[in-house]
Order: sequence, then structure tokens, then C-alpha cells
Amino acid sequence: MRLDGKVALVTGGGTGIGAATAARLRADGAQVVITGRRARPLEDVAALSGAIPVAGDAANAPDVQRAVRTALERFGGLDVVVANAGGGGGGSALDTDDAAWEDALRASLTTAFVTAREALPALMERGGGSIVIVSSIAGLAAGPSLAGYVSAKHGVIGLTRSLARDYGPRGVRVNAVCPGWVRTPVGEGQMDILAARDGITREEAYAVTAAHVPLRRPAEAREIASIIAFLASEDSSFVTGSVLVADGGASAVDVPTLPFEQPEAGETSV
Repeated sequence: MRLDGKVALVTGGGTGIGAATAARLRADGAQVVITGRRARPLEDVAALSGAIPVAGDAANAPDVQRAVRTALERFGGLDVVVANAGGGGGGSALDTDDAAWEDALRASLTTAFVTAREALPALMERGGGSIVIVSSIAGLAAGPSLAGYVSAKHGVIGLTRSLARDYGPRGVRVNAVCPGWVRTPVGEGQMDILAARDGITREEAYAVTAAHVPLRRPAEAREIASIIAFLASEDSSFVTGSVLVADGGASAVDVPTLPFEQPEAGETSV
């Protein structure tokens, strides 16, 4: 119960990492408000976890203000903000028109910025708190044909560092988490695309994407949620402006040396 007495707001709280985070923060003793654009998934998560659902767009200031106000009115304050909402941004530069570019930035970068901006006064009123922004390993390196998504997730890391520098003196810690592949509805959708292309199953697609990842598997959403809970808690009281990578070791791999790798017993080279 390391978050006993704390109040948290989680954006993108209806599915995947956001839903798992809401459940974990509740299990650790926090009161939790979740927000997202679709009411039904929020209600389902609320029924399971006891979180308070507030439908809204995390890139829309009045919607975020309403979610923050709900936390203040129901629980008397706000201590933790998890800016998890994000997505979109597929396509290379020549395949990305102005509208698609704006949509990509709005989905992953504007949501984090607006959420943090609107929550900061409430956090500072309590003497500080923790903001955790969910980026991606796409915030550290580029995947193919993801110009908007990669740019937005890189921007999220810059936002994290800027917020940490500006509001650390007010007691607010700000950190980013960069997951690799995670078993979420979005992840499964991507695996299904790969599976359809190559004539394999979803599980085989996961195995292909993890073939050169040291842990040889994707993460579960609860594993990312546990990292977020750590950054939200006093266990990380001297951590701010940091980027915590949770990718099973993928970013530790020296890609140009992959041709020299020898498959282990029971594995096949890919």
C-alpha cells in the first residue's frame, strides 16, 4: 500500500497500459480517476478496479480540467498524474499529409503536454507530486514508416525533461517510461498486421518481433504498470527527468552484429 492516501489521474485509462496502471495504483492504495475518449471501456475498468471514470480527450484542456476537478472534489487533491494517452502517426514523411502530422502530434505529445499543464497547479498545491509520461522505445529510435509517431514520442521525452527542470523546485517529479512491445489491444493489432502479411499466427508474430530481444518476449501491461507505480511512489523520491526503458533489453542490442549471432539450443535464426 505504498500509495495509500494518494490521488492519481490516469489518461488513456480504458485499455492496455492505462487500464493496468489504474488497477495497480488502486492495489497500491491510491484513489484513481481515469479518463479516455470512449466511455464504455472506462466504465469496464472502473467496475473492476474501483477507479472513477471521466470521459474526455486528454488533448482538450476543458476535458482535462474536468478530470482534475473530479479528483479534487471527490478526494481532496491530486498527487500522481500518468499521461498515458497516445497512438497514431503511421506512415513515412511522404505518406504523411499535414492533417495526419497534426493528428500524430496531438495524440501523443499534445495529450501529455495539456494533461501536465492542467494538473500542475493541483500537484503544487499539495506540495509536489509525480508525473509519469508514457513514451516508447520509438522515442529513442525510429521504426519504419512511423514519422509522426516517432517524432511525437521523441517530443514526449523532451517535454519530460523540460517539466522536470522547471517544476522540480516546486516538488514535482517528472519521468518518462519507454516500453517496447506490450501485449495490449494496440500491440495485438500490430501483430495481426504482421501475421497477415507473413501468413503466421499472432503468437508467431510476437515471437518474430522478440527474436533478437534478450528476454525473447513482449511485456505484459501489468509489468509496465508496476514501473509506473514505482515512479509514482516515494520509492523513487530522488528520481526526476529520467527515462526508464522497459523493452526487454531490445535497445541494448548492437544491431549491426546480429548477423554474427548464433541461435541458442531450441531457437531458430530469423
